[in-house]
Amino acid sequence: MNPKTEPALAIYRPSVNEVSLTSGGNIPSLSPSLLAFWVITVIAIALTGCGDTAEIQAPPAAKVKIAHPLSRDVTEWDEFTGRIEAIEAVEVRARVGGHLEKVNFFAGENVKKGDLLFTIDPKPYQAQLNLAQAELERAKSKRELAQNDLERAENLLKAKAISIEEYDGRSKGLREASAAVQAAEANVYRAKLDLEYTRIHAPIDGRVGRELITTGNLVNGGGAATLLTHIVSIDPVYVYIDADERSVLKYKRQLSGRENLQGMPMQLNLTDESDFPHRGTLDYIAPSADTDTGTVTLRGVFENTHNLLSPGFFARVRIQGGAPYPALLLPDRAIGTDQAQRFVWVLNQDDQAEYRKVIPGARIDGLRVISEGLTAEDKVVIEGQQKVWPGAKVAPELVTFGGE
Repeated sequence: MNPKTEPALAIYRPSVNEVSLTSGGNIPSLSPSLLAFWVITVIAIALTGCGDTAEIQAPPAAKVKIAHPLSRDVTEWDEFTGRIEAIEAVEVRARVGGHLEKVNFFAGENVKKGDLLFTIDPKPYQAQLNLAQAELERAKSKRELAQNDLERAENLLKAKAISIEEYDGRSKGLREASAAVQAAEANVYRAKLDLEYTRIHAPIDGRVGRELITTGNLVNGGGAATLLTHIVSIDPVYVYIDADERSVLKYKRQLSGRENLQGMPMQLNLTDESDFPHRGTLDYIAPSADTDTGTVTLRGVFENTHNLLSPGFFARVRIQGGAPYPALLLPDRAIGTDQAQRFVWVLNQDDQAEYRKVIPGARIDGLRVISEGLTAEDKVVIEGQQKVWPGAKVAPELVTFGGE
């Protein structure tokens, strides 16, 4: 051995003192130091063997969840932002002046047509009615007297006891008395109306606002009538949207040949809703577009039995964009993005992953329509995509999914 080169492995040679014979002289007995050497050597060899075994074992197959695309008929919807408006909105004003005597409602409650809302002091108008009725009785009395005079004049004229001019004068008196009766009757009718107007009733069914004038205040009628409160109808309601030109053309073609617009379904979401629970129909398309925005106003009618659709609210509105058609759907989480295209992982017969380009379509009921790239029998990875690469062997678990 070259003295300048150190050996790769030093061989341990036990000395005579480290080896002894048993009493029989045939079986050697190892000293403690020699025994320790052999124990360490065996352990090292065992550990080396274990390390080699771990390096050659293949990794376990990744566990993923797969599902078949959901196959069903779907309907595409176009979504817009809409604003809710009352079909009827009324300003309640005083029709006669006077002191407000009583408010007969609670602010914000629902009222029916004809419900009493306000009472104005009726005493002055009752007095006017009494006076008008008295004037009517006097006019009737004068007409009766004129009628009697004319009848006597007719007899006298036949007897040639009076001239024709005198007879004509008495006939004119009757006509004037009759006209006075009609005028008095009109005054009575007007006085009755004024008295009736002291009791202000709801003109429509709806929800009443707060009282703008409180008891004891003086209100005006006529041209400067005092505004007392507002009422808006609440069921049904209108929903207005501004639609783009392309959508409007599509709807008009779908409605071609119909006598009315009712029948094109609409659905609505409030700000705290997600499943479009409110149903309505399109009933109006504006005849011209807004030149500033290039949009066309559409209007739908929605039932509001639960009083959730309040005038002034904004909402998400969708309109049926076409007839139902068969489609395949996947949850969005199953679809990956590779630069400008979309893809999914599909398993072959050997449970190996394959890259599959797809063309997604509309999102319907929480799922994405797959327009191209899949069949109903494909096994698509919907969970665990980060563990998958082309050709990777996986351990699939078949699951189902619904809308998300």
